[in-house]
Amino acid sequence: MPPAVWLILPTYDEAENIAQVVAAARAVLEQAAPGTHRILVVDDGSPDGTGAIADRLAAQHEAVEVLHRTVREGLGPAYIAGFEHALERGADFVMEMDADFSHDPADLARLLAAADDADLVLGSRYVAGGGVTDWGRMRRLVSRGGSWYARIVLGLHVRDPTGGFKCFRREVLEAIDLPTVRSRGYAFQVELTHRAMHAGFAVVELPIVFRDRERGRSKMSWRIAGEAALLVPRLRCARRSGQQRSR
Repeated sequence: MPPAVWLILPTYDEAENIAQVVAAARAVLEQAAPGTHRILVVDDGSPDGTGAIADRLAAQHEAVEVLHRTVREGLGPAYIAGFEHALERGADFVMEMDADFSHDPADLARLLAAADDADLVLGSRYVAGGGVTDWGRMRRLVSRGGSWYARIVLGLHVRDPTGGFKCFRREVLEAIDLPTVRSRGYAFQVELTHRAMHAGFAVVELPIVFRDRERGRSKMSWRIAGEAALLVPRLRCARRSGQQRSR
């Protein structure tokens, strides 16, 4: 039986993007995983009506589902809720992608194909062939600096640990122990990659081009960046504590 592929799309105020991004993702997955794919929109009670639009899409397309959350807790809890929903329903591969076209839905097929030989595939901006468009100098510096900081402090052998375009085998998410993940903002991406690599899973990076959103408002803030800066050394301390307990 072909493997079941789930794409998780967390949303908050993405009414201008959700219909188009779901349509684009459906078109790609219908070719890459015909008959075995699901798209799960995880909406955190968007006041702009994103959830209602997603409900209409789910009513029109069997492969689309919506998970409504009444409290906005951040990116991490939204993804965890989506991951758990997919795993409970038999997902073999779970993918994550931004819902604002910062990630190109066409690359879903490449990530899924690469998962044949890896446990976790990262869409990477900072390997050969990857890149970022439409960003100013300061945002580029913050992004590259954040990736460098996480790599050095945690000893990660990937170029883009902060990226949010991923494909997981279900075994990785099961081993990560999702209920214990602590980060809520974009540090969530670092924590999951760190846990997967620390557990010994095979992680590969594929080059992608990240584009700034054209519609809607970015959710990035200095508070979210600050959470990431504080969490990274805590992850290192937690790893060392675990190693000492296992001896």
